[in-house]
Amino acid sequence: MAVWSLAGVLACGLLVGLEIAARHYGEPGPVTTLVSGVVSTPKPGPLYGGLALLMVVLSRRERFIAAGAAVGVDAVFALLRWAAGADSAEGQFFGSGALWVMLGCAVIACTRRTGAERVLLLKGVGLGLLLVAGRKMGDTWLVITAKARPEVLDPYLAAADHALGNPSWLVGRLVQAGGPVADQVLHLVYAQLAVAAVVVALYQLRRVRAEGRFPRHHLVRTFLLIGLLGPAVYMIFPVVGPVFAYGPGASGTGGVEWAVADLWPHTPPPLTLPHPVTYDQITPRNCMPSLHTAWATAIFVHTRNAPRILRHAGTFWLIATLTATLGFGYHYGVDLLAGVVFALTIEAALRAYDRGWDRAGVRLVGYGTVVFVALLVSYRWLPLDMGRHPALAGPLLVLAAGSVVYGYLRTTSRWEPAPAPTPQPQPQPEPEPA
Repeated sequence: MAVWSLAGVLACGLLVGLEIAARHYGEPGPVTTLVSGVVSTPKPGPLYGGLALLMVVLSRRERFIAAGAAVGVDAVFALLRWAAGADSAEGQFFGSGALWVMLGCAVIACTRRTGAERVLLLKGVGLGLLLVAGRKMGDTWLVITAKARPEVLDPYLAAADHALGNPSWLVGRLVQAGGPVADQVLHLVYAQLAVAAVVVALYQLRRVRAEGRFPRHHLVRTFLLIGLLGPAVYMIFPVVGPVFAYGPGASGTGGVEWAVADLWPHTPPPLTLPHPVTYDQITPRNCMPSLHTAWATAIFVHTRNAPRILRHAGTFWLIATLTATLGFGYHYGVDLLAGVVFALTIEAALRAYDRGWDRAGVRLVGYGTVVFVALLVSYRWLPLDMGRHPALAGPLLVLAAGSVVYGYLRTTSRWEPAPAPTPQPQPQPEPEPA
């Protein structure tokens, strides 16, 4: 319970800090958007995802009641907005109902439950609200990166990416050649990454109600920590991505007038001395590391012990996410390598913490951290040398990231409990003849 309390205190402190920072730039912060979501039309995905996580602590009957109440509240709000002629943002017609139900469950836990049942229900509410708050904090982080870092370092990553053969330009042309079907599938996978994470988390938490406790480690913890720590690196290494820095932009931001040159994806950028460039104050600086790659890696890791269909889904989601991040021009190849190292280091830290820190855990987390920092330093201070010597720099980059993968697999395999021996049937004495 102490860990849950500490997580709640830290989350509240971070919420307040981001609220103050967002207000400084004239934007609403996560606290404002959370409070307004009680009556307005917030993005429904995170709220109903949080409600789904909360339901793991409810009985089957209580789940039907909670889902019905959420839909009912949203229906009433939708009718009231329609009667008042209030406009809603595109795709945001409902969502408040899920937040009302989560808050209602918190009230019920404090007033109608006692002992272990109260603690379990409060943990469920906290998990659901943490997912919602994490999404709000992530959105605020992205706004702050655009406002606080007017210059971006894309030319540095573009130069370093020559060591890998400019994969964003290559995959971008392949995706365009794949036609509208491939484009729509990849967009769906890229946009619904959180849905895939919730599905895996629900599988991992399926026995919470029956056992009366949460497992020591599950995907939600890794997912949230990646989302909270990653944007801090954005502030250190602000990058917008190839489609913005070397193309027309996307999602209503950027433009050729802000680009270094209009090259993506058909003409690889020239290898010249890199320098910071000014970009608009709307596009998030959210490339280094690739958090979509980090999240997809976490999903892949957490589906390795799942049923076959989830294992295949985790593999598909990782491959499709990597293809989408490169093929849509949202990331450079070096971003993806950093994202994999980032995810495995965080996953290793959480698992080492759960089992008690030992020499192997400290060594793995320390090595992953050193490799991640070394990647950032090389991207910033050695990109031209890397681009000029791809035969040396490319394999070294892949080897550095691969060594973290190998270290993670080798260390965590020793942490897995040994399988219980299968009991062998004892030989029975033959019956004596009559």
